[in-house]
Amino acid sequence: MRRRVFYDASSRAATAAAALVADRFDVGALAADAVTAAAAPTVVLVGEATELAPPSNGHVRVVGLVDAASAGPWPAHWYALVPAGAGRAMLERAVENALADAERAAEVARLDRELSELNAIGIRLSAERNPRELLETILTKAREITKSDAGSLYLVDEAPDGTRQLRFALAQNDSVEFSFRTTRLPLTRESVAGHVALTGQILNLADAYAPPAGAPFQINRSFDEQAGYRTKSMLVVPMRTPQGETIGALQLINCKPDFAMVLRSPEEAERVVTPFDARHEKLAGSLASQAAVAVANSRLYESIRQLFEGFVQASVTAIESRDPTTSGHSFRVASLTVGLASAVDHVSTGPYGGTHFSMDEMMELRYAALLHDFGKVGVREQVLVKAKKLHPGELDRIRQRVEGVKRGLELRYAGKKIDYLLEKGRRRFHEQATAYDAELAAYLAELDDSLNRIVMANEPAVLPRDVVAEIERLALRSFEDHLGNRHTVITPDEAAILAIPKGSLTPDEIQQIQSHVVHTYQFLAQIPWTKEFRRIPEIARSHHEKLDGSGYPYGVKADEIPLQSRIMTIADIYDALTAGDRPYKAAVPVEAALDILAAERRAGRIDGGLFDLFLGAKVYERTHVPPPNPREGDRRRPSQ
Repeated sequence: MRRRVFYDASSRAATAAAALVADRFDVGALAADAVTAAAAPTVVLVGEATELAPPSNGHVRVVGLVDAASAGPWPAHWYALVPAGAGRAMLERAVENALADAERAAEVARLDRELSELNAIGIRLSAERNPRELLETILTKAREITKSDAGSLYLVDEAPDGTRQLRFALAQNDSVEFSFRTTRLPLTRESVAGHVALTGQILNLADAYAPPAGAPFQINRSFDEQAGYRTKSMLVVPMRTPQGETIGALQLINCKPDFAMVLRSPEEAERVVTPFDARHEKLAGSLASQAAVAVANSRLYESIRQLFEGFVQASVTAIESRDPTTSGHSFRVASLTVGLASAVDHVSTGPYGGTHFSMDEMMELRYAALLHDFGKVGVREQVLVKAKKLHPGELDRIRQRVEGVKRGLELRYAGKKIDYLLEKGRRRFHEQATAYDAELAAYLAELDDSLNRIVMANEPAVLPRDVVAEIERLALRSFEDHLGNRHTVITPDEAAILAIPKGSLTPDEIQQIQSHVVHTYQFLAQIPWTKEFRRIPEIARSHHEKLDGSGYPYGVKADEIPLQSRIMTIADIYDALTAGDRPYKAAVPVEAALDILAAERRAGRIDGGLFDLFLGAKVYERTHVPPPNPREGDRRRPSQ
């Protein structure tokens, strides 16, 4: 194709020069828009009197035909000066030089543009953490810079037994629509992608249907036959890491004159598709290298994420193994917490209409919820699993003590009978023995009743005041044995424990349990969290705080409590109420649990806006508990 030369028809010198070079170049008169429309290196021949504005198009070079005796001045944007009337050889050399300079400038501009594109692609690849989006970006950008109509991406995967396979991970085609499904192929040289992945060499085919003689691979034409497509030129490049490992292959198909062009038929593909050139090989090779690093990093990130996920799961399992009765609590709380956070993220009105959580923040919240009870490893196990007010051994000691008191009373009254016989003989002994037996039976019945009261008071239910008073009297009531020693059924310390008005824990034990939040923070704060997870210790620490300052461990209020912790608080309370695995209480029905949460909301202890979302989005159903029957009530009305 001959290169373009325009001339100023109003200049006699330019017209004459154009005539001399017309047989070598594509010569034409200069039109109004010829300069601005030039898409390839172009020369414009002008005379001294020609008025031509400096070209804004980098493809144009201006050659002036001037009087050899003239002193000028001449426009600064003119590339060269040639004496008017110069011969053919001089004119051709001047035009050739001008075109060569324009071509060099175009090449520099193209290289600069391609380098900028590769840099931009590299930045985008390094920033993309979604594996699917990463592969889409790699293939799309590879096709863009090589003007490919279609393309495929293959990855080398390793099975658990060490066998390597080729995974057909992605395919794109601008000219035909098709449904794509990931498949796995044997990693052999029988396929083009497998051949490139194994050899690590670039493969450039001018016509895919005519592979080189002796090639071990064959082109699978099934797609072309089904879709009415023509795979012609093909460029396949290996994706190699800096360590020399080939982790995949990038297959580019049908190089087009314009990336935006659509190949509407196999015949059109035959006509317009061109082979990939050396420049395409370099571009695709460079991008494939960047892609290999990005994919390797993505795999490393995913493996680290899975490793950390496994560590978290194992940690939760270890924590809950210390208290098997609460097994599953942390996982349920995490599910409820993430569910409520998702509801916050999707709401567009109300107090949280403008609140949104990123993917990292959602993951951070999930990990904080999973690890919120991590500090229980620092709580004594006998306190952690305490189901009754008294520990099992303590209640057994009381039972033994009661039996001992009974034996003492029986010996005492047996001694009374013997003393009566020795002092008074058998006269009226039967009547006196019957009286002694009645007194003993009354004492034994009182002891049995006291033991029953103790067993009842040992339950972690709410204790009536009269029972508390009776327990306190038991600590003062003593019984005399046969040796004259007096014994009580329970000690003052045991009475204080049994008189706990609610629950099973003493004030000291409650402090120990509550200390698990501080332990959680101390343990989690020692982990060198990455930037996106650095708030996990703070979020986990605050899940027992209440808006009115009545929570623990620090009694902070409202705005001092992170939103994520307020979300977790509702999830934690709900699961603690509805869980059926607590030995110290029965599971509360969902309806009653929501009523209790509603009461906490009215008291200003939990976030009303979050509770409304908890109800409205039915987050509580995430734990697979049957939902409550709708009814009128305060907890069904959104906060004002």
